[in-house]
Amino acid sequence: MVTSFVNAVSKLCLFLLVSTLFWGGQVKQSAAHEVVPTIADMTLAENGQLVFDFRINIEAFLAGIDLDAVEDTDEDSAASDYDALRALPNDDISARAQEIIDSWNALPFLTTDGASPLTLGTITMPEDVDFELPRISQMRVSAQLPPETASVTVNWPAGSGALVLRQQGVEAPYTGYLDGGQSSEPIALAGGDAQSPTTAFMSYIPVGFDHILPKGLDHILFVLGLFFLSTRWGPLLWQVSAFTLAHTVTLALGAMGWVNVPGSIVEPLIAASIVYVAVENLFQRGLTKWRPFIIFGFGLLHGLGFASVLGEFGLPESQFIPALIGFNVGVELGQLTVIALAALILFGCTRLARRSDLSEAEQPVGTYAVMFRAVSIPASLIIAVIGAYWCVERVFL
Repeated sequence: MVTSFVNAVSKLCLFLLVSTLFWGGQVKQSAAHEVVPTIADMTLAENGQLVFDFRINIEAFLAGIDLDAVEDTDEDSAASDYDALRALPNDDISARAQEIIDSWNALPFLTTDGASPLTLGTITMPEDVDFELPRISQMRVSAQLPPETASVTVNWPAGSGALVLRQQGVEAPYTGYLDGGQSSEPIALAGGDAQSPTTAFMSYIPVGFDHILPKGLDHILFVLGLFFLSTRWGPLLWQVSAFTLAHTVTLALGAMGWVNVPGSIVEPLIAASIVYVAVENLFQRGLTKWRPFIIFGFGLLHGLGFASVLGEFGLPESQFIPALIGFNVGVELGQLTVIALAALILFGCTRLARRSDLSEAEQPVGTYAVMFRAVSIPASLIIAVIGAYWCVERVFL
């Protein structure tokens, strides 16, 4: 009975993992349309104008992509509209940018007594951006504030994805991370609203977690590759410790700008690391003396990948260390969640395989070990194939 159940579970896992192979390939193929946070630098000019310099995917906003709900523009029902906009000349897109400003004014974007509506200023759109890559444009927007305005509140529309709002030109500037539909706290225009260490730490934990679950499929597969080596917790602890120490080092160095390796190098090597751990799982049933050192080396690469995420929106200068630590804690919580979910699924399958007609003492010995191998072999095989596909795609496609 146990053997037949294990065989059935193996076939089910193989089916699910083949589906993951297709999904994983689609994710990495379309990652070029990946949704990235909008960044706004807020500056109070001498004439009383509040100026926002946006780094924004204008086409995604014009197409009506729900940036809160998707990680890639291809996943939204408005994906065809987005692609059509991407095919238009830059001047045509710039001419329609006022539509975005009108929708923000209807919210309104700014909450303060007597402020004028937002006014669209200059737009700079990069030329010759690969159609498969998101085009991030520079857009300046301003609003005239009444004299002696002390503070403003920024309201970010629902469906707009994440906004990184950074105050410029003052001491202890405000830095905030707003999701779609959220509003900032009142921001003192004279400065002094810099995040406290605790606030910065706590606010960046979900950012790090989100980079693993649900957005970090390559990191998820690598962690699963570590998990599927052995049924013993000792080897897993050694591997996770080596991986954590390594990616913490390069995450910090990359975030501080001391180490900068192009993504064209890092991303294929991350894919290769997935292949290595998965293939070794097929031939080893325990921890070799060299594997923790190799995992450490791969962890250095993954840390550079994490650093590139922070590079998209930066860290608050006044609370750099707490925010960096918070992001790293979020990454660790994401990895531990992946391991915990995998262990719970295997444990649940093992419980289902137990014979109801036998007592606890009479249950077949090694049921969990048998189940683990029944799942880990096809899982590692499919993870290796996905990693190999990504490696080839990131180098040649």
